[in-house]
Amino acid sequence: MTMSKVRAAATTAALLGITVAAAAQQPAFKRTEVQRGDLSAPGKEVVQAIAEIPAGVSAGRHTHPGEEVGYVLEGTLLVEIDGKPAATLTAGQAFIIPAGAIHNATNKSGAGAKVLATYIIDKGKPVATPAK
Repeated sequence: MTMSKVRAAATTAALLGITVAAAAQQPAFKRTEVQRGDLSAPGKEVVQAIAEIPAGVSAGRHTHPGEEVGYVLEGTLLVEIDGKPAATLTAGQAFIIPAGAIHNATNKSGAGAKVLATYIIDKGKPVATPAK
């Protein structure tokens, strides 16, 4: 193998390593379940979670098999619900997402955002499903 081929291979390997490391360190949306329990309404359960959205990150378009009742704990979010005007929400503001509505939340600020989210959903179904 010539020296130029060795250098090219080493450069390619180094660039690949940097790319993989950078991708692995990208901040992502995170939902941490706090509690889950049955409701008195047949077939329904409640799930409460803290959603963390780093600066510049979106939750991604998704739906829930029931209502989401949210309260912004920290930061500023752009909340988009299909068929409704987008809303910018800050700490201390609340929102309700209708069952099955495709929606997304994006942190447009330079700091992290947190939401306390309560989901009233059909028992046994996933809390969220990516939108198609």
